[in-house]
Amino acid sequence: MIFLSRTLIASSVALAALAGCASMSNAPAKVSYGALVGPNDMTLYTFDKDTADSGKSVCNGPCATNWPPLMARPNDAANGDFSIITRDDGSKQWAVKGKPLYYWAKDNKPGDMTGDGFNKVWHTAKP
Repeated sequence: MIFLSRTLIASSVALAALAGCASMSNAPAKVSYGALVGPNDMTLYTFDKDTADSGKSVCNGPCATNWPPLMARPNDAANGDFSIITRDDGSKQWAVKGKPLYYWAKDNKPGDMTGDGFNKVWHTAKP
């Protein structure tokens, strides 16, 4: 009986750990180098001109060429601090704490943060 109880407890703990990993895999970003990075390990940024929780990005057209959005896939769903906004063209973009997330086209490798402070309105995204 004790063996069966221990086995059930161990199985429950293992299942809970797997469930936690599964929910983390749904997150569009992770923390690295003290900042949020996308699935490609490149630094993510926020833009001061975006209004948190507005559900919109004001960085479109040429702005989005220099600051590519962290795009969401059609089946992605909000998870914790991460939400999904709809861009002007109807595509979906990830946001953290209501602020849309972007890459900087001039970052060349993981760990680069050359967009931080750009024009005093772009900042590395923090967890």
